[in-house]
Amino acid sequence: MPTAPALPRILVLGSINHDVTARTDRLPGPGETVGGGVLSAQPGGKGANQAVAAARLGAPTRMVGAVGTDDAGQGLVTALAEAGVGTDDVAHVSAPTGTALIVVDAAGENQIAVCAGANGDVRLPSSGFGGSDVLLAQLEIPLDVVVAAARAFPGYVALNAAPARTLPSELIARADLVIVNETEYAAMPEVASARRVVVTYGGDGAALVEHGVETLRVPAYRTEVVNSVGAGDAFCAALTLSLAAGLPTDHSLRLASAVGSDAVSHEASQPPLRSWDDYRRRTSAG
Repeated sequence: MPTAPALPRILVLGSINHDVTARTDRLPGPGETVGGGVLSAQPGGKGANQAVAAARLGAPTRMVGAVGTDDAGQGLVTALAEAGVGTDDVAHVSAPTGTALIVVDAAGENQIAVCAGANGDVRLPSSGFGGSDVLLAQLEIPLDVVVAAARAFPGYVALNAAPARTLPSELIARADLVIVNETEYAAMPEVASARRVVVTYGGDGAALVEHGVETLRVPAYRTEVVNSVGAGDAFCAALTLSLAAGLPTDHSLRLASAVGSDAVSHEASQPPLRSWDDYRRRTSAG
């Protein structure tokens, strides 16, 4: 096998949340109360999840986000640092730390309500983007900050366009990669005009869409689903790193799918992962 390419230095711009999760046998319907839940709290937020995944895969990772001055915020910054993420650009603001209220059923499906809190105060780092090769952003922070970052960043720009919202043409045109799930893709028809879009289909795999035309599809790796909350974020980090490192597209999609499969089999939103090079070797033959 050829020598592994070096992983790029990645800057993740996004949300940092305190996840409060109830595990129940099934998800409640409208107006319904479901008993027998088990409550837990853990670090989360799409931005933080993706930053931790990138760091655990072995990439030099820097996080730009915001937390409150409360105990939850300090704990989340500590968790990022312990995972190997640079936190110098995580701001501590007066708003409460962002919180996600999550219900996960026995099949790993979930419902999530997000209270943005400090995530609404995320700003671009005063230190600039020096030392980073790749920008990975999501949409749980103010859209104008994401647009400004994409406009100013000189390197590879990846956008996980979640949650779904109307996107300006400038952002779509600037993105080297857009990642969405099938629901988000249907809700944002403007995304189809992007140069390169990867659409995830859960257990049905993922597809590459270029200028509105599907050009590649890979199956998912089968595994027991425990929690799907952080799996998409791990997929995003792995795919962005792989494509930015120059790994062939089909191999990059297989690698990201393997990472997502490992993530979905773990109960944490920021699950343990193997090294990127280990996934690269395991997925090299398809």
